Amino acid sequence: MNFSTLGSSNLSVSRVCLGSMTWGLQNNQSDANQQIDYALSQGVNFIDTAEMYAVPPSAETYGKTESIIGNWVAANKQQRKDVVIATKIAGAGLPWVRNGGPITGDAVVAAVDASLQRLQTDYIDLYQLHWPNRSTPHFGKHWPNQITPTELDATDHQAQMLDILQGLQRCVEAGKIRHCGLSDDTPWGINTYLRLSEQHNLPRMVSIQNEFSLLHAKDWAYLIENCVQENVAYLPWSPLASGMLSGKYANGARPAGSRWTLMQRNGIFRNTELAHKAVADYAKIAAEYDYTPAQLALAWCDQVNGVTSTIIGATSVAQLKEDIDAFSQPLSERALSDIADVFKRYPAPY
Repeated sequence: MNFSTLGSSNLSVSRVCLGSMTWGLQNNQSDANQQIDYALSQGVNFIDTAEMYAVPPSAETYGKTESIIGNWVAANKQQRKDVVIATKIAGAGLPWVRNGGPITGDAVVAAVDASLQRLQTDYIDLYQLHWPNRSTPHFGKHWPNQITPTELDATDHQAQMLDILQGLQRCVEAGKIRHCGLSDDTPWGINTYLRLSEQHNLPRMVSIQNEFSLLHAKDWAYLIENCVQENVAYLPWSPLASGMLSGKYANGARPAGSRWTLMQRNGIFRNTELAHKAVADYAKIAAEYDYTPAQLALAWCDQVNGVTSTIIGATSVAQLKEDIDAFSQPLSERALSDIADVFKRYPAPY
């Protein structure tokens, strides 16, 4: 297993980050224990979760994933120091989480305490803001004119961001969190947090996790270049586009218990004719070079300059093994060239 430094922090994290959002709905405690144990046996030391999980989010599943991880931590206390645990505070919009309110400094303090209790640990290695209060970058809103001029007014946003950083500082000073990060944010969001941190001597954001894959590469090169230049770790989530790049949804297939059958996001984002054509072409390249389609997509993601650690998720140990194996099989220059040819034909298929 290869490792990278997590941005400007002193944490060394595996190039594979074990995602957990299926634990508590698609997977139970036993499944999660097996996945964690297998991942650690392969050198993975980085686990990502969120207070919002399991997914799809609901009042019934809220906090379940953290609790499952906490049960593993309680049963394996001697290994806690060897695992980097990252979690996230949910942003506004979920009525069962702080009445759907925005992230504030006080909300951060309360959410950290609740996560610590569920995770059964004294500290969180990386505490992230799941999505920003401002609606500009939130989940797929990337078409022009979807936001109003009022929403682009920076004054109120910066005041909220400063308040959040002050809440994070209280948690750092109390020893409850070690480092802070972002999720689903923009270059402006990154840079504003960095500037406010420097101006007010507050915790520095060391990482950001955003959606990134062969089917959704909007962050290359603009946001990723920003991360490289500012020493902010870039952590791709959904590198398989919710499983689409594995090929399991080809020709209208809907495997029982799969993400698309649960979330129904396929009708909104990914289930387009161009996306399926791109996946079919990537699958042909995978076969030519003796990769599975999923391994091709993950190996490509790992080799993108600026990527620190890729967040993977699986519903079985067999899937997890297939995915982790991808990171020990670097793509050749010829394979990367063939992938680039397909990417140029389908740069934004959904």
